[in-house]
Amino acid sequence: MSPGKQASESEAAAPMAAGARLEAMRRRVRLSRLAVWTVIAAGPVALAVAVASTPTTVEAATPDTPASVRTVAAAAEPGGYAQVFVSAWLRSSADDETSAQARLAQSLAPGVELPDPAAGAQPAPLSVTAVRSAQRSGGAWSVTVAAQYADGSVRYYAVPVVAGGAGASFAVTGAPGVVAGPDHIEAAKSPYGVSVPDGDLSSALGEFFAAYLTGSGEVNRYLAPGVTLSAVSPAPYASVSVQQISAAEQTAAAEQVPADGTTVRVLVQVETRDTGGRWPLAYELTLRARSGRWEVAALESGESGTAQIGGAR
Repeated sequence: MSPGKQASESEAAAPMAAGARLEAMRRRVRLSRLAVWTVIAAGPVALAVAVASTPTTVEAATPDTPASVRTVAAAAEPGGYAQVFVSAWLRSSADDETSAQARLAQSLAPGVELPDPAAGAQPAPLSVTAVRSAQRSGGAWSVTVAAQYADGSVRYYAVPVVAGGAGASFAVTGAPGVVAGPDHIEAAKSPYGVSVPDGDLSSALGEFFAAYLTGSGEVNRYLAPGVTLSAVSPAPYASVSVQQISAAEQTAAAEQVPADGTTVRVLVQVETRDTGGRWPLAYELTLRARSGRWEVAALESGESGTAQIGGAR
């Protein structure tokens, strides 16, 4: 077939296809009208059914705008700031406002008057320590600071401090006031109520502390698998001896080492010596039995109670 004839047939077929599509659309419109009139003629009930059965166009719900998350920085505790101020304030004098301590106190609290100690008055404190901080409203704090003197006396000062900028800045807002010290409370009963006699457990602890505090031997050989701990370095003591062992579990007092995996918690009182004298120390540890011997599984911190050792060896 020649190209010209093919083009003629294609041009003729296009109007025919368009006409067919137009006729099909007309038929659909007529059928739709007929369906509507039929429903109307059938009555209101049929009309309601027809409306209900009509596909509903569902509009996609606009996703809620994510609520902005406001991160509030934890309020910084101003104890250290108040501690530095009281230390400088107690070491300054109104008669010498150009001294380093006076300038420091005035820079921390410009509106606070300096003290005026008499000649031969109590010397400056040996140490100044913040012992308590109480937060008030509007960024205000009250910090209690303890000043310890050479004669063993302690004087407590309450210092008003305001914090700004999420703890990025502080200011002492008034002169310190002398207050009563914190009350003493009765300590809770110790969980270590079992006395541990001399035996395998005490021997293991004696060797462990010799390595840990005097550098005599390797600490690793006394540790449970999966535990790491470095000896105190440089070794602070020349000798160490275990004075008393108390345990939380009765198993620790057994004559023989129990089954593998058995753990006990102990409080160990040790006596150390160096050129400076004798020093009584105490440690909380967790021991684990393995292969007929006791191994150190954890050394607890005296302040927080959290294990100081752990991890793969």
